[in-house]
Amino acid sequence: MVNSPPSLQALIEALRCLPGVGPRSAQRMAFHLMQRDRQGAERLAVTMGAALQRVRHCERCNNFSEEPVCQLCLSPRRNGRLLCVVETPGDLLMMEQAQCHDGLYFVLMGALSPLDGIGPKDIHLERLLQRAADGVVQEVVLATNFTVEGEATAHYAGELLRAKGVKVTRIARGLPVGGELEHVDSGTLAQAVQERRAV
Repeated sequence: MVNSPPSLQALIEALRCLPGVGPRSAQRMAFHLMQRDRQGAERLAVTMGAALQRVRHCERCNNFSEEPVCQLCLSPRRNGRLLCVVETPGDLLMMEQAQCHDGLYFVLMGALSPLDGIGPKDIHLERLLQRAADGVVQEVVLATNFTVEGEATAHYAGELLRAKGVKVTRIARGLPVGGELEHVDSGTLAQAVQERRAV
């Protein structure tokens, strides 16, 4: 069996840290970069190094930022009384694209998952409690995912926040806009019926 040079093997192993990338995919990526796109590999190395040097967490919302406090948190156009809690920076971007929230955010950078060893300290719940008790925030909207981990996180965070006297709400579940009942899974339909509202 032919072995790759040690530096190439190290690159393959390093690429495996990416989500959804197994040994074959990592090998394909490494071979592509070395064989067909060495300039792209160089750009990747330089930008990765720069990001690792510059990117930190915003002191207020915990999202990625190059400054101590990010531009979104500094914006005078945001409603500081409303704080939306999301799991990831990607979730924050989706909320912003939907233009459905004009307040501020707190990014947990994960969800509670005891099986994976992720506890309250790993998702910065203490920082969330401090942020929500700043005297300005009047309502915290829990917008974690509707997975087992997301639900557990919302429940746990909600309990902690309510104990501090903070008003807590949870985003609703239900049918997608434009969805047809015959194409919706039974769990989503049941939840939509349970959370029905007056019209």
